[in-house]
Amino acid sequence: MKSPVRRCRDVEQGRNQAGAGMGTTCLQADQRIPISKDVITASSTSAMWFIRDACGIVCAVITWLLVLYAEFVVLFVMLLPSKNLIYSIVNGTLFNTLAFFALASHLRAMCTDPGAVPKGNATKEYIESLQLKPGQVVYKCPKCCSIKPDRAHHCSVCKRCIRKMDHHCPWVNNCVGENNQKYFVLFTMYIALISLHALVMVVFHFLYCFEDDWTKCSTFSPPATVILLILLCFEGLLFLIFTSVMFGTQVHSICTDETGIERLKGETGKWGKVPCWEAMQTAFGGPFSLSWCSPFTGLSCRESPQDHVAVPQGDIIEEDVIEIPLT
Repeated sequence: MKSPVRRCRDVEQGRNQAGAGMGTTCLQADQRIPISKDVITASSTSAMWFIRDACGIVCAVITWLLVLYAEFVVLFVMLLPSKNLIYSIVNGTLFNTLAFFALASHLRAMCTDPGAVPKGNATKEYIESLQLKPGQVVYKCPKCCSIKPDRAHHCSVCKRCIRKMDHHCPWVNNCVGENNQKYFVLFTMYIALISLHALVMVVFHFLYCFEDDWTKCSTFSPPATVILLILLCFEGLLFLIFTSVMFGTQVHSICTDETGIERLKGETGKWGKVPCWEAMQTAFGGPFSLSWCSPFTGLSCRESPQDHVAVPQGDIIEEDVIEIPLT
């Protein structure tokens, strides 16, 4: 599809401006376009997001089970049987703290709206409410019938268009987009850290057991101890490599202001890129501070009230490219 005029670069901004003028003419709840049954959301008071995808749910459960398995081996095979109390306390506190932040980041990445564009808003009435200038062009997604802002892509799993979509990750059962990329980065970072920490402790435990009696270095039998440690070593090595690569890829995407799907489709250079440090501050929710490392601060799971502005009811337009006529 070719167009002689430039595409509207910020449809969402126009919607926000229109939302301010719609406060007195808000439609009733039964007049609004219904929310997709594929995405569980709530009102602005709870703002929960969850994708009902069987594969994603299974992968998310497996992720938690693997972390819990690492917790079990670290605590009950290596730390609790240790005769060095200080070693057990220091490593137990460090490992459990990192594991807690990893699971919290996973939960936030999974239950945060990644930046979904309102579904079914491609109506004539809604486009008129955007108050666009003559000659501007907006695009409709033919799959979810929404008006697509720039850098938004449709996800076939979420069945929504996602702003600055990087990719859909089954391990967090969600897309990685502009609203939850911070939590995904933190998740990969903390998983890499606990994997590295677990590998170091496994090496030290093997050395300790080789020097001492195997029956005294663990409450489990020697064969069971070896099997549990080898499985943990394999898990730690695998996830250390995987999450380290993902962490580096995500940081690179943020610094270059280019998502993974944009790089794949060759859509580079079609927007004004921001400097690396400014992009990092935008992704992590403000100037550099310890809050960058916390999944409990920065971006919020609570959607802003503007995301719940009523869309004027009307028929979905048929055209995929809509140009505001010149007057």
